Amino acid sequence: MTDSNAPRRRAPGMSTEQRREMIVQTALPLVAEYGSNVTTAQIARAAGIGEATIFRVFADKEELIQACIARALDPTQLIDHLETISLEQPLADRLLEAAEAVQGHFGRMGAVLGSLAATGRPLQRTPPTAEDGRRVRRDESQAATKTAIADLFQPDQAQLRVPAPAAAEVFLGFMFARGRSPLTADVEAADLVDLFLHGALK
Repeated sequence: MTDSNAPRRRAPGMSTEQRREMIVQTALPLVAEYGSNVTTAQIARAAGIGEATIFRVFADKEELIQACIARALDPTQLIDHLETISLEQPLADRLLEAAEAVQGHFGRMGAVLGSLAATGRPLQRTPPTAEDGRRVRRDESQAATKTAIADLFQPDQAQLRVPAPAAAEVFLGFMFARGRSPLTADVEAADLVDLFLHGALK
């Protein structure tokens, strides 16, 4: 039997970083749907919090949108997925799983950036400089993604015509081109992997 007069223990509150993370995760699909027209009121309702809570961890809507852009571009989730792909599978199966993960990442990225551009907020591109930390992080992310893909090729290096890192770079080029060309947008991932491995000839 419990004591109804005993003081209730409150659940531990979120840290600032945890709350920012929760808000960004909630905001991402809304930004993908509404672009720059999304409101902080919509995001607050979806997150089940008061709108004022957003402004306790973000200076304004612009800072929140910037955080959403950074998350859409961040390949951490993709790399984590690639690193869990079993090397015991045949190479074609490994690459099919990788292709679907890469396309999922590109799709999420394209949805957010495309929606923002469609609502009048094109990405601001500035020439990279030696002090540009964003360029450094982007280069590091791209290198980490290529390394994770190259690791999938490594068990079959003896059968490859090129070193595994080169095969990984070409494979990623295939995936990137698929999302940008209407001629390949409807090609199934399995067919694209087969084309990559065996060429265009029947």
